[in-house]
Amino acid sequence: MRWHPFAAAAALATGLTGAAAQAPLPTDPSLEVIDTDLERYDRMTVAVTIQGQGPFDFLIDTGAQATVLSRAVADQLQLHDRDMATLVGMASVRRVETTQVDDFTLGSRNFYIRMAPLVEGEHIGGADGILGLDSLQNQRVLLDFKKQTIAVADAEELGGNRGYEIVVRARELLGQLIITTAKLDGVQVDVIVDTGAQGSVGNLALLDRLRRNRDLGETTMTDVNGQTLGGVVRVGRQLELGRANVQNFPILFADSRPFHALGLVEKPALILGMAELKLFQRVAIDFKTRRVLFDLPSDAAFSRPWVSNGT
Repeated sequence: MRWHPFAAAAALATGLTGAAAQAPLPTDPSLEVIDTDLERYDRMTVAVTIQGQGPFDFLIDTGAQATVLSRAVADQLQLHDRDMATLVGMASVRRVETTQVDDFTLGSRNFYIRMAPLVEGEHIGGADGILGLDSLQNQRVLLDFKKQTIAVADAEELGGNRGYEIVVRARELLGQLIITTAKLDGVQVDVIVDTGAQGSVGNLALLDRLRRNRDLGETTMTDVNGQTLGGVVRVGRQLELGRANVQNFPILFADSRPFHALGLVEKPALILGMAELKLFQRVAIDFKTRRVLFDLPSDAAFSRPWVSNGT
């Protein structure tokens, strides 16, 4: 099994204590389709400019509450007006420096970031930063794995719900969308769709319900603060997301900090990472309507053993 140490490092549920809401500036409403690159742990990155400089490579992380900058980029841009806040990573809680960004541009959309945590670039897979939920609210994020593009726009600008075989309702919690109708091997589970994670992570309550699942051994992950967390890896035989099934995939089980931050310690919960999302042709995460949409591969949905439409 291939499991990189950064499998769940990129601020899966980054939280800022005391951070105020960070509202986007008025923007051009036109559709933004942004070419993507794949950084070294196979997560999608997009190019952004900051104060007219760049481009910088940022991860799109639908599990991160805050937009994060690498310390090197902040120093390069001479963003020296800094404060302190608490950053919640996968394995740790740490006081970190933050800075404000007056001119943060993604496509034609401009944002004012009031409190961006600063982290070491090596702890986010070598990217220049993380684009978090504070920059994505009220928008739809469309991941097109076939075209290798990310589109950020209103749902209607992206074609609405046409072409998606599965549309799943979700609830909002601290800005994140959580699918509450999923089942893993017959166990009801809350699922967080997380584009910042390479692999999937389950909490200990879920592990306790899946004692009979095949054990693949143990591993560790490194979080956005550079701290490590160990856990057991087991096989998830079948995850049901509406009519879609994701089968036979590895899950790292650990008492991870985001589950505590989201109040998901006592009930089974799963962070679904990019390795599983990439089995679909497209995934759309609509924060405005609280829906997650899945488009099955037209030529592979029935032949690949780990994805089927459940019919």
